Amino acid sequence: MQSRTVSELLSQDIVIKEVEIKGWVRTFRANRFIALNDGSTINNIQCVVDFEKFDEALLKRITTGAAIHIKGELVESQGKGQNVEIQVNELVILGDSDPETYPIQPKKHSFEFLRENAHLRTRTNTFSAVMRLRSALSFAIHKYFNDNGFYYMHAPIITGSDAEGAGEMFKVTSLDFNKLPLDESGKVDHSEDFFGKETNLTVSGQLEAETYAMSLGKVYTFGPTFRAENSNTSRHLAEFWMIEPEVAFMDLAGNMDLAEDFMKFVISYVLQNNREDLEFLDKRLHDEEKGKPQAERSDMTLIEKLNFVNDNHFKRVSYTEAIDILRNSKPNKKKKFKYLIDEWGTDLQSEHERFLVEKHFKCPVILFDYPANIKAFYMRLNDDGKTVRAMDILFPGIGEIVGGAQREERLDVLKQKMAAINIPEEELWWYLDLRKYGTAVHSGFGLGFERLVMFVTGMSNIRDVIPYPRTPQNAEF
Repeated sequence: MQSRTVSELLSQDIVIKEVEIKGWVRTFRANRFIALNDGSTINNIQCVVDFEKFDEALLKRITTGAAIHIKGELVESQGKGQNVEIQVNELVILGDSDPETYPIQPKKHSFEFLRENAHLRTRTNTFSAVMRLRSALSFAIHKYFNDNGFYYMHAPIITGSDAEGAGEMFKVTSLDFNKLPLDESGKVDHSEDFFGKETNLTVSGQLEAETYAMSLGKVYTFGPTFRAENSNTSRHLAEFWMIEPEVAFMDLAGNMDLAEDFMKFVISYVLQNNREDLEFLDKRLHDEEKGKPQAERSDMTLIEKLNFVNDNHFKRVSYTEAIDILRNSKPNKKKKFKYLIDEWGTDLQSEHERFLVEKHFKCPVILFDYPANIKAFYMRLNDDGKTVRAMDILFPGIGEIVGGAQREERLDVLKQKMAAINIPEEELWWYLDLRKYGTAVHSGFGLGFERLVMFVTGMSNIRDVIPYPRTPQNAEF
């Protein structure tokens, strides 16, 4: 007989004479009612044990966290909360279970405690729901690009370039730190290293993706990226995942169209396919919000935020127009913003972005044509000489979620921009080649996957939407 999942059995509304299921015990009440979960759904299935049929020593081993194998009859439930339940005929405990030391007891645990037990935290409803949604979003991303003619490219993880110019990169080396080879000036001789040069873990696959877009037309990367930023905030990780599409012959307007369509697709996918998990997290967030002061509560529930994105056209606003709106806004004039807007050229903060989305336009916003001096060197310079064809998508509750641009396709301009920030041409000779051989307008954007998962799940700390967070002084598991 084939073993069924909890999800499959709960979808049944008929009696099945014989079923088989395996899972983990969430609770065991009155030596009679087992709440069993196997990870396939947020819901448990109730398994009813007739204690007269089973040895007392066996029943004592049925504890929270135990893995068990059950055979029985699927019947209409006599109690509330479920349509069907299993009348247990056979029960086997799989492996050992120590109820005295099992950390995930059926009670409320802090997220900090669960991070310390990240290997077991998906046994809780919150984290099982988050990780199922993470998986569904990942599938939706690949489906969207596959259905729209994109090719999936695996960008290198080890690289000799710094796409962002941030300089906060993890070094990759095979050198013995106790016997470092030195050159004539006393510096580390990287020619003796594994790759014969200084290398790092990538901060972005964008530059390499551009090379493939300029031959395959439409490509995307979806892989791990790394930042050696010593930041212990709820929004930073040292290891995270990025989605980065790049498209040849596409300008900024086409880039904005693509990003809006993409975001709506992946959010629609989980609204349609992960409703139970979203409803559970929606209720969790609502209960959490009730404990906050009125001024700090969100105006929308989790599902309302997702529908807010799907049901509205993304308003397109230039950076210059946005600055004028913010400068003249009540929060700015009454000094309610933490960072006041005084002049053009200011880098916007989350509070400004959220004001534009939630208070002023009341819809998702795409800001474009940013000042060149606050954006990356590879973004296409506008004719005014002071702005670039960049765009950011702003969402409620989170601010910026997507950043992208039309790329600089003119060789002379790109060289000038690299020289201005001291990027040697020989370091990116292959990137400059794209502007020498068949150069063309092209664009792309980047989306931090964990930021998307945070938005969709309503989780407030980025460490709670990745299986094993990597942060300063923390590489456990």
